[in-house]
Amino acid sequence: MGVQIRQATAADRDVVLRLMDEAFHGDPVSSWILPGAEHRRRVHPLLMGSFLDVVLEHGRVDMAEDGSAAALWMDTPAGEPEPSDGPAQVRAAIDPDNERIELVGTLTSAVHPHHRAHAYLWMIAVAPDRQGEGLGTALMAPVLERCDREDTAAYLEASSGRSRELYLRLGFTDLGKPLQLPDGGPLMYPMWRDPQS
Repeated sequence: MGVQIRQATAADRDVVLRLMDEAFHGDPVSSWILPGAEHRRRVHPLLMGSFLDVVLEHGRVDMAEDGSAAALWMDTPAGEPEPSDGPAQVRAAIDPDNERIELVGTLTSAVHPHHRAHAYLWMIAVAPDRQGEGLGTALMAPVLERCDREDTAAYLEASSGRSRELYLRLGFTDLGKPLQLPDGGPLMYPMWRDPQS
């Protein structure tokens, strides 16, 4: 499909943030982190904004020119990362009484592989009324092609069974067992993609 893709800048923050908030508002993981509808309405944009700001500063945000989709990528080197209190900082800044914000960050950090450098897909957001049109696949294709060309792996945590199916079609495989969030929370699926020839 003919999707025009460009790298987002700080000037695109409001457009991408609105997209992320809409796309993930009903996501199983977002709904578990912020179970109350009114509380989620107020806090969810702040949570998405904290992720977006980190990636705008340290990674890469690709977006469809019409603002209908965006992907947040971080290049991750091999080797154990420096200890970080990032999840605690996000919790303190966004919703100090909400342990689940910190817990998700801690749990995903614990399963994140570091044996090989890789492109880490933090999030991919597609406008709810445009899902199922192939925008996510089109948005990911240039990065995955670069990974293949440069012999680099890719990694992500799928937040739903539906998104997991998309990533399987794109060459990702399950990396170990799904991550079960506590207290009746949803599954998250750590997934790895070796470079493909």
